[in-house]
This record gives sequence, C-alpha cells and structure tokens, in this order.
Amino acid sequence: MSNSSLVSYKKISPNKNSPRNHSIDTITIHCYVGQASVESAAGWFSRSDAECSCNYMIGTDGRIALIVDEKDRSWCSSSPSNDNRAITIECASDSTHPYAINDKVYSSLIKLCADICRRNNIKELKWRGDKSLIGQVDKQNMTVHRWFANKACPGDYIYNRLGKIVEEVNEMLGVEKTNGTQATAFKNLSEQDAVDKIMPLCVADMKRTGILASVTGAQFILESGYGKTVLAQNTNNCFGMKAYLSGNTWAGSTWDGTSIFTKPTQEQDTHGVSSTVVAAFRKYACVEDSIADHSAYLLGAMNGFKKRYAGLAECTDWEEAARIIKNGGYATDVEYVEKLRSIIDRFNLTEYDAGKETVAEKKWYLVRKTWVNVASQLGAFEKVDNAKKCADEHPGYTVYDDDGKIVYTSKNPDKKFPYEVKIDIDNLNIRTGPGTNYAKTGSMTGRGIFTIVEEASGEGSTSGWGRLLSGAGWISLDYAEKK
Repeated sequence: MSNSSLVSYKKISPNKNSPRNHSIDTITIHCYVGQASVESAAGWFSRSDAECSCNYMIGTDGRIALIVDEKDRSWCSSSPSNDNRAITIECASDSTHPYAINDKVYSSLIKLCADICRRNNIKELKWRGDKSLIGQVDKQNMTVHRWFANKACPGDYIYNRLGKIVEEVNEMLGVEKTNGTQATAFKNLSEQDAVDKIMPLCVADMKRTGILASVTGAQFILESGYGKTVLAQNTNNCFGMKAYLSGNTWAGSTWDGTSIFTKPTQEQDTHGVSSTVVAAFRKYACVEDSIADHSAYLLGAMNGFKKRYAGLAECTDWEEAARIIKNGGYATDVEYVEKLRSIIDRFNLTEYDAGKETVAEKKWYLVRKTWVNVASQLGAFEKVDNAKKCADEHPGYTVYDDDGKIVYTSKNPDKKFPYEVKIDIDNLNIRTGPGTNYAKTGSMTGRGIFTIVEEASGEGSTSGWGRLLSGAGWISLDYAEKK
C-alpha cells in the first residue's frame, strides 16, 4: 500500500494502529482549527500525549505532510471503525467559526483526494450528507467527524462545500457527470404534465426522508410556479431556498455552498403586509438536488436547541405537515397552508402518499470515558449490547447515546475519580468547559484543596482539564498538584 507522491514533509506519529483492519474505501476531511504549518502540526501529532493523528496534514501554505502511513489507522475521527477504513486529512483552517480554509489548502485538498482515490481504486467520490449511510460506500464514501463526536469538525466552511469538493475530485478522476432533471424541462409543460413529471421525484424523496410527497409536490408547484419561475429556470431552485438559512448547519445539504443567484423577492410580515427585498438564493445542479436540500433543511434546521420542524418526518397527515412547515417559519405568507391545500386538492396529490414508511434515524451508542473526552472514544455501535460489552471490557468507560445521555456505565468502574488537587496560585480561572476556548465563569479557585471528578483534554493545557466536584466548572491541571 503506497502513500501519496504529493507529500513534501514527513513525520510519522506514534498515535496509530498498525496495520489498519479494513481496506481503504472512505475519505474523512477535518479542520485543524489553526492556520498551522505542516511542521508545527506534525510536531503536535508526534506527541504521544496528544492521543490523536491523521494520515495527511495540509499546511496553510498548501504543502502536504504524511503523519500516518496509509497502511495504518490514524486516530482522527473519534471512531476506530471509521478510521480503519478512511484516509483522514487535516486541513489548516481559521481557529473560529466557520473554520475557513484558504485557496492553497483547498487546491491541495482536491489534488490529494483525487490521488487517494486513484491509488485505492475508489472510482468515484460520493457525498449525500447522510449519517445513516456510514459504511454504505456504494452510496456515500465520505464521512465527517461530527457524526462520531460532539464536534463542529470539519467546520461549516468545509462541510457546506463537500458537494463541490466531490464534484471537482470526480472531474479529475474522469467521472462522467449526470446532470439530473433540469428545471428548463418544465418550461413548456402544461400544469398537469408538470405535476406528472415532478411527483415521482417527490415520492422517491418521501421514501428516503419520510416527508409526504403531497406536501413536497405542492410546495414545488407553489414556490416554483410548476418549475417555471425565473429562480427555478436559472438555478434549479424550486423551493425558494435562500443562501443562508438557520446558520446552514443542518446535515445532508446538497448545495455546494458557493453558487448563488440574487433577485428581488416579496415577503410578508406577521400582519400580512408585503414588502420587496433583495435576497441571495441557492443554485443547484439539478431539480433532484433542490428537492434533497429542501428536505434536509426541513428535517435538520434548528431553532436554538430544538428542531425547527420537529415531527415532520413522522407526520402522516398533509395538513399537519403543512402547519409544521408554516409555523416553523418556512414561509411568511399568512395563507401558505390554504394555498397548499388548494394545490393538493386540485391534483389529488395525497394519492402519492400511499405506502409512506416511517423513517427512523439510525441511533449510535458511543463508548467513552466521559462525554466531553472525545479522544477517549473506543467506538460507535449500532447495537447497544455491543457497546455495553465494549464498556465492560474497558474499566472506567461509559456508553452514551448520540445526544450525550448516559445509557450504561461499565460494571468495572475506573477508581481514578474522585481525587484531590492542591492549587498554589490565587488567580486560576474556572471555565465553563475543558479548554481555553470555553468561556470563563468569572470565578477563580484561590489557593486550597479541590476535588476533581472528571478529566478531559482541551485547548490551553498540557496536562488536561479537571471538573470540580462543586459544579463550579473546569480548571487547568497544569497548575494543580495531585494529592
């Protein structure tokens, strides 16, 4: 198994498993969270106490470093099963949201991904933004760190461009483009012919997402004028999806993150008063991508800590589904539900809802020492019994669901906690989480003896961070002497 010839710097990390136990069929791209050189990043990964690594690091100047040979598994994605089958790539990035990468890094990333695919017989790179497809490489062979741990990685800048990255890599691989359905195909159709053409696409989407085909079809007709509006004809955007919605943080987006179309649009306030505003809208490669992005938004968009359109996937009544969409803020038109009703009744769209299956999101059970200690994760399991077995084999580990709730605690608990530390400085800050990237609580420990009940690695502390028994927060263990 060879490494990439694009490498210009090499420093092999001790943080690895040799050899990997699965053939390479996946690529996982990460943000490094810092505009680092390959030398400085490799220096960090070469430390055994870092407890992390990657196969390749792309520095801020675009140079590529080899950190872990491709034949070996890196420690990168908080998932041994993923890292055993994936080539992991860390990219120098900004240190704050959305963790943008520069043009040099982006260019090297495209070339490196193409090279990895060629040498590992990956004929085509595939991305659908669907966590439930992990391991189904015939449908999706890219993964992201945030699927395996409570992290933002690879950051929204990269995440929102994964579709574009795939497109550019596949172009280098010579993959023939499939254009999909173009909105221009609706231009000269009658209204009934347009319905007949769009509804099979809505049914296919319903089987994948659970969103009623009647509602998707009615929204298509209302928002795009049977696929004939200026927006639809120029962008394949058939649902009025603006460029920036709910922070663009939901999973499964098929938008490339950059292609936009600007036009005036009418909006209403809560009293029904209309006004004209100029807005940026998303541009898609095909109508299928527009439908998929629309559904991904409805299923994943957040309003604070809650789903904006909660319950939509399980909904079997079109009217209830339409109200969920309207009340979640999708449309400003006060008559939006009634307009959908008129369309659904006219074309009898509910007949397309027959055979709707309940779509359940795949749950994962994560085995870690603590929820915040992502680096300690031993694996992510679909079956809770397998996760429990893993925890029992590793004293001190706990099983969490993918929301961070404790499901099971090992029968062989780690006796490490609690323990006492001595603080000999007056001004040791207490933070809300394990790292200097977390806010200060406004309190300090002062000198004295304190009890630690949990440890975690994090920014700004070589020895890690300790959570105080009092519940006041976290302190750096660099300034604590264990009793």
